[in-house]
Order: sequence, then structure tokens, then C-alpha cells
Amino acid sequence: MIELKTPFDQKEINNLRAGDIVNITGTLYTARDAAHKKMCSSIENGEKLAFNPQGQGIYYVGPSPAKPGEVIGSAGPTTSYRMDDLTIPLLEKGLKVMIGKGKRSKSVIEGMKTYGAVYLVAIGGAGAYISNCIKECEVIDYEDLGAEALRRLEVENMTLTVCIDSQGNNLYEK
Repeated sequence: MIELKTPFDQKEINNLRAGDIVNITGTLYTARDAAHKKMCSSIENGEKLAFNPQGQGIYYVGPSPAKPGEVIGSAGPTTSYRMDDLTIPLLEKGLKVMIGKGKRSKSVIEGMKTYGAVYLVAIGGAGAYISNCIKECEVIDYEDLGAEALRRLEVENMTLTVCIDSQGNNLYEK
């Protein structure tokens, strides 16, 4: 198991290989397709984002509402290909980690190789289990999007698998 802390170090990202198991502790951001559209529009218009993507990770999730006394509801991964047309601008801004489920397009994989990023997968259907790793959750932008709002999460020991590494090695093709 490889321990990773955020923000992510480029050397550590470059050393990850498809199939490695990682344990993340630190800050992650959440965004799905609606938030990605808004972020890409902001980037195109030269506007500042609610967070600096440099060295950061985005978890593709739209969590369910938290029950009383809980930080977050079920937080299972969303199918990642829905963000493929909206990923390159964030990679260009320094995004290093994407977390979701399912395959990625060739253009995203090429972008990962160009900008030194990795794609990690979480187990679909394990949202309740994953939510146990989330210690804090705060909406930081696009509150109008509800479950798809941009959030800052503080996670401890979030266990994931490197599916596509920064050299383009892909578990789905092995």
C-alpha cells in the first residue's frame, strides 16, 4: 500500500503504476459533469476557480445528503467518461489525480501522459463504505447544483487502485 498525502507531489505521481493500491489522506475536491462545465467556462473566461487545481485531486461523486450527525451521505464514484470532454483544461491547470469508475477516453489518457496525472478507481456500489473515510465536507462553489456542487473533502485512508498511470498504462487493457 502506497501512502499519499495531498497536495500530490509530481515525483510520487510519476512513480505510481497501474495496479498499485494507494491510501490517500488530505484534501480532495468533488465535481461531476455539471460542475466541470462551470469550471471549464470559468477557465475559458479567465476567471478564478474556487480552488487551485495545481497538485490536487477531484473525486467524481455526487454524495447523497448526510444523515443527522454524519459528515456526508453515501459517496460512491460516478462514471468518469462523462467528464472526459471537460478534463483537459483542468489537467492543464495542474490537476494530478482523478477518482471515479469506468474507462477514460484516449484523449484524456494522452492528457494524463502530457501533464503527469493519474486516474484512480473506487469500487462502485461501495458509497457507504467510502463515506467512512470522509471526515469533513464543505460546499465551496456551485451550491445551486445540489449533489453536484463543488465540495472540499478532508479524507483519511481512502483506499483506491491506480487504474491508469501517468505513462498511460491501463488496467482495463491488461
